[in-house]
Amino acid sequence: MEKRSVYAEIELINADDVAFAKRHIIGEEEVKGMKVNMLVDSGAYMMAINESIQEQLNIPFKEKRKAQLANGSIVEYDVVGPIEIKFKNRSAVCNAFVLPGDSEPLLGVIPMEEMDVLIHPLRQELIVNPEHPYCAQLKMK
Repeated sequence: MEKRSVYAEIELINADDVAFAKRHIIGEEEVKGMKVNMLVDSGAYMMAINESIQEQLNIPFKEKRKAQLANGSIVEYDVVGPIEIKFKNRSAVCNAFVLPGDSEPLLGVIPMEEMDVLIHPLRQELIVNPEHPYCAQLKMK
């Protein structure tokens, strides 16, 4: 069977905005969010967004971090966060690397684990873990 790239529609939300709206500092309508078609990359640990997404959502800079690319080279990226991510009935809050320009955004294994989602091997699509269909179940040990 040929392996093809897996994409999923992921909702990205500025988690700081969510916190401000809960405290009535800003209105619900001011919470910045968008839906993005992301490459589901089980070879990447963190999530990666691009500069365009970061600017539209106004996600704050946290730190600089180095990452090793598939070709072995090491590149330094900005890390931004917090970002709330949603897929079907799952959500997680995480940080993300910022890739240059309009680079393809990636959903890595750390947010996938937190949301308890996986790649269906036959359908080659992101799915909610069928063993835990109603809510995410994480390992504590």
